[in-house]
Amino acid sequence: MFIDTAKIWIHAGKGGDGKVSFHREKYVASGGPDGGDGGRGGSVIFQVDDNLATLMDFRYKRKYTAPPGENGGSKRCTGKDGKSLVIRVPRGTILRDAKTGQIIKDLSDDEPFVAAKGGNGGWGNTHFATATRQTPRFAKPGLPGEDREIQLELKLLADVGLVGFPNVGKSTLLSMASAARPKIANYHFTTLVPNLGVVSIGEGESFVMADIPGIIEGASEGAGLGHDFLRHIDRCRLLLHIVDAAGSEGRDPIDDLEKINSELAQYSISLENRPQIVVANKTDLIPEEDHEMLDMIREWAENHGFVYMEMSAATNQGVRELMYRTWELLQELPPVLTYEPEFVAPEVEITEDDIQVTPVEDYFVISGAWVEQLMGSVNVDDYESRMYLDRRLSAAGVYDKLEELGIHEGDFVVIGDLEFEYIR
Repeated sequence: MFIDTAKIWIHAGKGGDGKVSFHREKYVASGGPDGGDGGRGGSVIFQVDDNLATLMDFRYKRKYTAPPGENGGSKRCTGKDGKSLVIRVPRGTILRDAKTGQIIKDLSDDEPFVAAKGGNGGWGNTHFATATRQTPRFAKPGLPGEDREIQLELKLLADVGLVGFPNVGKSTLLSMASAARPKIANYHFTTLVPNLGVVSIGEGESFVMADIPGIIEGASEGAGLGHDFLRHIDRCRLLLHIVDAAGSEGRDPIDDLEKINSELAQYSISLENRPQIVVANKTDLIPEEDHEMLDMIREWAENHGFVYMEMSAATNQGVRELMYRTWELLQELPPVLTYEPEFVAPEVEITEDDIQVTPVEDYFVISGAWVEQLMGSVNVDDYESRMYLDRRLSAAGVYDKLEELGIHEGDFVVIGDLEFEYIR
């Protein structure tokens, strides 16, 4: 099954917590703090894998979490960093922020991309020793890793895209010009997924050609299969617009050309202006004395500024000449399009403004990211650490907020897992 879109949630690992520890050695009294720092959390990394062709794996697994860093140890030992989680995707996959739709990264090269960074490890109590505080009994917790919801979108990397109504000979041309072996049959929508083939012109000279499943009238609005696969034409530098010149299915070739180009224009302005070769196919079915339709197709192509060529893909007549002409035009065109990043991650600064004090029945709840971070660095069993918590809450105006809400001495206050009586 060809899957070219998916939505996943990635979460980098939390940094390890710092260690509260004191040096212990025979005959050495009060050796001082020696708690080590926590390790950095694992990051989430995307890597291109040319052995993958679809986003099928992401249909069954939607959540990806990197491991956390290890906590710090005694004797100033730093915890191990968490191992990064590597997610492999097909070449040409675009990462978008699921909320804004902005492009985070176009994975068209071989460089690994860090999509979510692991959290920094917390400091051990070694860092908090001062001349007046020689036995700190608290350490910093590790910071959380980044998490993000990402939309994956696969856009094939092809130099040339084959477009046209179903059953006009696109798959036959791909099979004749390359080693690709797409399914070929005489009925509409035989091709259900994009097919890629490498066309070799000479030594060191080749290009990638993609057969895009049947684009029909209304494709840009969701009709047929074209709506699902129009995105794969976006990167193509050149389009080969295949048309059934013999009208073997009772359609008007000129009308087909107009409709397909209208759909391309409605989908994307850049596609409307994309260079094209209009290819009149199935010329073997046209009697030699009846070339009026070929002249009409040629005139239409020239009036629109397109190159015109003829062939019979089924008999291989004109295929080689078409491929050489395609190669010549590609030499004049810019390289395959890659998308520049648009997304800028908002900076999340944890400040005291985040504190929330909420009265609930007969107690008061203090919450917020700043409070959670503060509580992670406090050892409630240590007097000095509790005094540090008291000073920080007072300086942040928490007690003033409690007074404004009408707290009385003896009322209960809840901060995370800690519950205590208010004494002022």
